[in-house]
Amino acid sequence: MDDLPRIGIGVILIKEDKVLILKRKNSHGNGDWAFPGGNLEFKESPEEGAIREVMEETGIKIDKAEFLTITNDIFEKEGKHYITLFMKAYFDTSQEPKNLEPNKCEELGWFSWNDLPNPLFTPFKNLLNKGFNPLNLNLK
Repeated sequence: MDDLPRIGIGVILIKEDKVLILKRKNSHGNGDWAFPGGNLEFKESPEEGAIREVMEETGIKIDKAEFLTITNDIFEKEGKHYITLFMKAYFDTSQEPKNLEPNKCEELGWFSWNDLPNPLFTPFKNLLNKGFNPLNLNLK
């Protein structure tokens, strides 16, 4: 396990009471469903990281990102420890996501919060275990 935790970002995009999630590929959590996101880069703000990651992965341009909550995520099998910052995204909902990183993402789609696919990525599971529901936050 690394000596220090890394900082991850999960970005919550909502459209018509559904959230955008992607199926991870070729990384820790391979085959798990997660929000768009990734690692916070050196000297980057969480808002900048959220905007960059969503654009890189899906092509969706975010107008604004705001902090929502945090999870403490231990990946025992992989020897990784992350602090994940969850951000809400404001964007023009007429944009359709594209899989711009097929080497890192198997598929993506809009899912109802009450009908999420499995398995979920560890930070996503930890978010659910906290009782978090982004649809209760008026993110539209």
